[in-house]
Amino acid sequence: MTKEECFQLGKITKPFGYKGQVIFFLDVDEPEDYAELDAVFVEVKSSLIPYFIKDLKVNGNKAIVTFEDIDAEQALALVGCNLFLPLKMLPKLTGNRFYYHEVIGWKVVDSEKGDIGIIASVIDYPAQPLFQIMKNDKEILIPIIDQVIKKVDRKEKTMHITAPNGLIDLYL
Repeated sequence: MTKEECFQLGKITKPFGYKGQVIFFLDVDEPEDYAELDAVFVEVKSSLIPYFIKDLKVNGNKAIVTFEDIDAEQALALVGCNLFLPLKMLPKLTGNRFYYHEVIGWKVVDSEKGDIGIIASVIDYPAQPLFQIMKNDKEILIPIIDQVIKKVDRKEKTMHITAPNGLIDLYL
C-alpha cells in the first residue's frame, strides 16, 4: 500500500497507561465513523506498516487504542507516527462537499468569466485553503469557501464557482 492510495487519518500523539496503549488524534470530520477499525497503516521511516487493532475507544477526536501483539516499549516507538487508511474507506460525499484530493484535475467554471482553468492543487493554509487553478501558464488562486463554490459536478468533474469581484482579473 502506498501513501497515494491512502488518506491520512491522524497521528499517534502519546502513550497511554503502561500496557502498550496509545492515543490517536483523529484528523477527520466524523471521528465516530472510525470507531470499528480493525487495522491502520502506521508510517514508520517513510513506509506504511499495517498494525492490527485489538481495542479502540473514540472520545471526541481522540481514541485510546490497543494494538495486537505490541508491548509498551514498541508502542512508545510509534508516538509521532502518522496514521493512514485506504482511500476506499473514505465516506462518500454528496452535494457541494468534496475531498481536496478528489478535485485535482477538475475544470473550474466561474459564473462571470466562464472556464478559468484546471485545479492543479489545493494549498491548505491554516487560515484559508485555496484552489491553485492553472489557465495555460497563469496561476489563479481562489479561496475555498461556501460563498464561492456554487456547484460540484462529480459526473462532469467540474467545479462551478462565483469568484469575488475582480479576483480573477488580478491573475489574467
